[in-house]
Amino acid sequence: MRAEAATPQTASSAAPGPGRHWRAALGRWETLLVGLLVVTAIAGQAISPEFLTADSFTTGSLDLSEIALMALPLAMVIIAAEIDLSVASVLALSSALMGYLWNHGQPVETIIPICIVVGALCGASNGLLVTRFGLPSLAVTIGTLALFRGLAFVVIGDESVTDFPTTWTDRAFGNFAGTFIPNSIVLFALLAVAFAVALHATRFGRSIYAIGANEEAAYFSGLRVKRIKLILFTLSGAVAALAGVVISLRNSTAAANVGQGFELTVVTAVLLGGISIFGGRGTIAGVILALFLLGGIQKALLLSESISSYWVQIVTGALLVGSVLGPNVASRVADARRRRSHPLLEEGP
Repeated sequence: MRAEAATPQTASSAAPGPGRHWRAALGRWETLLVGLLVVTAIAGQAISPEFLTADSFTTGSLDLSEIALMALPLAMVIIAAEIDLSVASVLALSSALMGYLWNHGQPVETIIPICIVVGALCGASNGLLVTRFGLPSLAVTIGTLALFRGLAFVVIGDESVTDFPTTWTDRAFGNFAGTFIPNSIVLFALLAVAFAVALHATRFGRSIYAIGANEEAAYFSGLRVKRIKLILFTLSGAVAALAGVVISLRNSTAAANVGQGFELTVVTAVLLGGISIFGGRGTIAGVILALFLLGGIQKALLLSESISSYWVQIVTGALLVGSVLGPNVASRVADARRRRSHPLLEEGP
């Protein structure tokens, strides 16, 4: 009996424990994403011979670069069992503020940090409402989604600013070192490495997983749950503001109506990447694969002459539903198989 009781404590060395099961499940999900990427590449090339070209990669990745930036911190927020639906509105507020400051004679070198700080304050306000007032993040960020978008129109109105210096717009729209890789994707790659290290190789990242898996247990184990969540929301706002700067310079246009509907695509990319909507699991690698998959599907649809562009929205919505439904169905199937293999599990204590 003592040997049996000790078995769970030595599960990590003697038998696959829950952590290994989750890592294996995540591995299977990422493998599925790789398979879907291959299928998308084949189908896209069949739709248009221009699909697997350097130019297609450049334009497709540019179109998704701001989505990719916002997906990184949002992945951490959702792993912590929260959500931030205001990211696209923070992007718009950042863009509007950028245009306003440029019209009032501020240099771009000064405007960029100001916009990022304002975005961080927006994220911090979300975090304070969630952590200090105990409000649900879904309700809070739906409210601030409208609030920040409205502030963007207050800042700049219906006006758009298009006379940014070409030195900056060329950087945002140009490619890295003469390659076919856009500079904005290089920025995303650098941030992706930083977020991956922070999430998967630091105590802070382990704390995020612990909070998402069981917030009460994380609190009683000594984790500063409220502080960590506040940091995550602040980070989400700051990166969303950075995305607003990037899209303004890339399109050479700052306006309050940019990024409308981006929040749906960002959430789709994160959940499609294997991040659990209930928190506690997921990887940055999965999110990156999902971004490639989402970008590939959208590019293939746009290259098709016989498919309406409205199908991009339809497919995005279907992927969002599927990314939530798929893991839950798989989990229920696995539970059912486990109960059939171990009938005693169905009996009460």
